[in-house]
Amino acid sequence: MIRSDTQATLSAARRVVVKVGSALIVAGDAPRRPWLAALAQDVAALRKKGKEVLIVSSGAVALGRAAVGISTGIAPDTIPLAQKQAASAVGQFHLFAAYSEAFLAHNLTAAQVLLTMAETENRQSHLNARAALEVLLARSITPIINENDVVSTGEIRFGDNDRLAVRVAQMVGAEAVVLLSTVGGLYTADPGRDSAARHIPRVEAIGPEHVEMAGEAVPGLSTGGMKSKVAAALSATRAGAALMIADGRDSHCVSRLHTGALRATLFVPQNNPLDARKRWLQAHLHPRGTLTVDAGAVSALAKGGSLLPIGVTKVQGHFRRGDAVAIAAPDGARLGMGLTAYSDAEARALAGRRSAEIPEALGYAGPDTLIHRNDMVLFGV
Repeated sequence: MIRSDTQATLSAARRVVVKVGSALIVAGDAPRRPWLAALAQDVAALRKKGKEVLIVSSGAVALGRAAVGISTGIAPDTIPLAQKQAASAVGQFHLFAAYSEAFLAHNLTAAQVLLTMAETENRQSHLNARAALEVLLARSITPIINENDVVSTGEIRFGDNDRLAVRVAQMVGAEAVVLLSTVGGLYTADPGRDSAARHIPRVEAIGPEHVEMAGEAVPGLSTGGMKSKVAAALSATRAGAALMIADGRDSHCVSRLHTGALRATLFVPQNNPLDARKRWLQAHLHPRGTLTVDAGAVSALAKGGSLLPIGVTKVQGHFRRGDAVAIAAPDGARLGMGLTAYSDAEARALAGRRSAEIPEALGYAGPDTLIHRNDMVLFGV
């Protein structure tokens, strides 16, 4: 069961988000460099198989806490926010340096990406971050992502990287999320305290009983316990991504998970990731303008294409980059809606032009599409 579930899920996934917990990457006050070297080798192997991997990594606060005088005996959730932010500022440098060194050994380039919850919830910032991640992935660069603790507030922050990993997966349309932990998934009880605890290899639908099975976080390096991971699994599966909780303590845990040799719990997705995103677009966004398109664009959209500038004949309304706009047929009938990559002024300058002419028309380079197909929902086209 474990082998077929994890192997099939990861083999089918094109994009995978891997979250690394503090307890895995930090030993004392230093990075676990041999473990990181094995992780980099695993990522290199996945890249050769055509997979795109994004890593969400904890560990900055753990690596920087000694420098700002935080005792190792203090639980993370009791550290004052300002001290935690200072520790993160110190530790983030050492964390990314360790990743960069490990990845360069396998001819891989890593990129540091720091996000806040506010940035992922603001449409324009969300699009900016996603565009940057898409460029990195297209160039075979591995994003190493963490919360930007220094500018996050206590009220508006992810709080733990389990949630951040799911948010990143939603942002880039990843099909699978892997939460590497110090335990091999969900059990009926805490296996460290109950010898009768049974491992649960697969969860079809998360219910109250699964929440009750999850224990609290253990004091030490981590802020996310099993309850955090089950909550993340609920968000991920609702958004259409599979989520796996696996024991990452030993080297090459990602490769072993990919071959089905590592104990894990698989939470089965409830929707297709793209379908879930499009349902969100349709339910929550209201158009601030309209792009009227020609017959050629209607045909291209019906075949699953993006909306290119050359297919736009008219721009109405006032909108900014990232706003929702309606898409209208030549006769004015509404075809759908989506998130525009350009403002109304830019869209007017680009209407009817080829994508190659964008730098000439605007004076700077930008996306080739006015609305990417993943940011679009069509009504019966």
